[in-house]
Formats: sequence, C-alpha cells, structure tokens
Amino acid sequence: MNSIDLIILNFNEVRRRSIKVWTSIPEEKLSWKPDSEAMSCLEMVRHILESEHYYHLAIKNRGSLSVFDSPFENRPFTTVEAELEFAEPYRKQFMETIQSFSESDLESIKIDRSESGYIRDLGDMLLRVAYHESVHTGQLLDYLRSAGIPRIRIWD
Repeated sequence: MNSIDLIILNFNEVRRRSIKVWTSIPEEKLSWKPDSEAMSCLEMVRHILESEHYYHLAIKNRGSLSVFDSPFENRPFTTVEAELEFAEPYRKQFMETIQSFSESDLESIKIDRSESGYIRDLGDMLLRVAYHESVHTGQLLDYLRSAGIPRIRIWD
C-alpha cells in the first residue's frame, strides 16, 4: 500500500466513523447546541462537509481561495442524510483528486495558506483535512454527552 492509498484509507475511516456519530443523533436533537455561540449538531455536520469542499478547492488552487461561493450556503437544514446526499458528489470529486496525485506530489506540491499562518506540503495538508473532521466529530461526541444522549461506539 502506498502513501496515497493510506491517505484515502484514512479519509474513508474518518468519514465512516463520523457517519456513525452523525446518524446516531436523534432528529429532535439536531438543532441542540451547548450554548448560544456554538454550532448546532447539524450545523457542525454541514461545517465539516462544506469545509472539505473548501479544502478540496484550496488544494486544487495550491492555496486559499480569494472567493468561495459555497454550494452549501443558504440550503435549509433538514437531516444528516440530506447533508450527506448533497455532499456526496463533492466528496467523490475530492477522492478522485487525491487519487490523481503521485507519491512525489505529496512533498513537492505546496499549499499556501499564509493568511492562516502556514504553507504546507500536500501530504501534510491532506492529513490536516481529515484531522479537521476528526476534531469536530469528537466535539459532537461531547455534545451528545452534554445533552445526555447515549454515544455510539466508534472504536470497532
């Protein structure tokens, strides 16, 4: 297994576990949030999916976007399933882009996000994208604990 295959495996495992958490949130708790400043459960799911699309475009652009017209913006919040269905074509495109990279691209391609404080190799950036989803899925597990909702087992 090469590095690209491992990165794709990691993305798929992170998403599989995220979906387990996301789909375990009771419908009546999708708009729950721990305080008025926080995202709701469903807003967090959308944030993860929308951010992945942004990161995909930034990777293709080799840096941050000066303008991001999000296809997720202004969509009504309904269900986790609707969010996943809407995001699926963007996810597929992202995975195809990752598959198109070579081993040497992981080190030679630089992603310039200087305005966010970093310039990283492509390989590092891809791992950061998966980590972003992991962190927010962990936050959702904490949301569930705080809301008194049983948490699904993700360590299978």
